[in-house]
Amino acid sequence: MPGRNQNGLRLALIAHDNKKVDLITFVQKHADRFAGFRLVATQATGKVIRDKLNLEVKCFLPGPLGGDLQIGGELASGRIDGLIFLRDPLLAQPHEPDITALLRACDVHNIPVATNLATAEILLQGLCNKGSEPPS
Repeated sequence: MPGRNQNGLRLALIAHDNKKVDLITFVQKHADRFAGFRLVATQATGKVIRDKLNLEVKCFLPGPLGGDLQIGGELASGRIDGLIFLRDPLLAQPHEPDITALLRACDVHNIPVATNLATAEILLQGLCNKGSEPPS
């Protein structure tokens, strides 16, 4: 339900440099939904979201300097409910082992992850539905 608090669900946002505009456009399109989440992000991604969309975002280090791993630690500790990570599949990343470790942590801990806009739409809808369900 747009604008509704998602019961404190935490959503992590990461985007490679060539995908930041796509992420900003996506978040802006769904700003009412994103406002209901506790957002975390790597530094550059979080700063852009905070500055351009005026949403509260907890920022970790830049991805190449350990931010991906910090988010992975949050995820492994049960403090992340979903991850939108818009990756640039056409550009090799120097911190690819960190990216692989983060995605592996999502698989190990059964955390939904979206790596493109189509899956981001589905993940966001699913988390919004989860946040509106009565506690079981």
